[in-house]
Amino acid sequence: MQVAKSEDFSSIPSATGGIARLACARLDEMGKDATVILSKAGLTAEEACDPVIRLEVPTQIKLLELAAEELQDELLGFHLARSFDLRKIGLVYYVMASSEQLADALRNAERYSQIMNEGVRLRFSLQERAVTIALDYVNVDRHAERHQIEFWLVTLVRICRQVTDTRLAPSRLKMKHFRNGTPAEFSAFFGSNVEFGADGDAISFPAPIATLPVVGRDEYLNELLRRYAEEALEQSPRARPTVRSRVEEILPELLPHGRAVASEVARRLGLSSRTLSRKLGEGGASFPEILDQLRAALAKRYLDDETLPVSEIAWLLGYREVSSLTHAFKRWTGMTPRRFRSSRAGST
Repeated sequence: MQVAKSEDFSSIPSATGGIARLACARLDEMGKDATVILSKAGLTAEEACDPVIRLEVPTQIKLLELAAEELQDELLGFHLARSFDLRKIGLVYYVMASSEQLADALRNAERYSQIMNEGVRLRFSLQERAVTIALDYVNVDRHAERHQIEFWLVTLVRICRQVTDTRLAPSRLKMKHFRNGTPAEFSAFFGSNVEFGADGDAISFPAPIATLPVVGRDEYLNELLRRYAEEALEQSPRARPTVRSRVEEILPELLPHGRAVASEVARRLGLSSRTLSRKLGEGGASFPEILDQLRAALAKRYLDDETLPVSEIAWLLGYREVSSLTHAFKRWTGMTPRRFRSSRAGST
């Protein structure tokens, strides 16, 4: 047996594991022993349930196949994608939902797709007659895999419909794997037939939908998330996320809405508040410290943008009053936000 070099393992793409956790939940709902399926896929219950742990994409694909077989559900990926909370996708969803138009949302999805899944990439193209979103597997053998790709295609359509508040129907939908005709559930959901055995995995919409406005978009939240996403992209893609990094990923979306509290972050991570506190403590940090440090870093960054009023910065950081930001900023730097901004402007 030939031993693989260590660098070979570092190239195996990983996923957040969200689809795997949905599959495990479905197994539990149907009275099936998920631990048996996990074991066959080479996973422990802790690995599958801990949102901090990323899963190798081939492992997630195998788990989905095993779960589908156990549940006797040939459309498992489709069914899992129909009902889950889209916000669970995380940062990429919020960047899309706070974009200006659907075309912007899809471009952002393409740019930041690697944050959520190293094994699947989105490609966006806008042509004269069609808007197309294609999915490419990276360093993963596509072959006959069905459930994960169908999950993402359904999810993309759901996001497009939700952010525009319209019942968009694809003008063309194609998938590489084979099925004997388009299942009735697919036709009802997509509003069109699916081309199976195609040369790629992609959804196309009529070109005019590109200019559809994103309903309820938030310009400043979008800017915040885009900056944070850019920073995330600059990090080493091979670095395994820590509990702290996951907390720091969630907080920017919660801050503007005044919901950046430990209980909400713990809920989104699938942990109890006590477990979150313990895991952060093992890394030498606490939730209040992380929140305070993130606010300080973001405040300085926003103050460099002279077009952003101090009152808006206070809102972005989750403060109810400008005075709260002022007190905190003086603690961080020894000066008020306005004085800090003036000093930076004078030094340029």
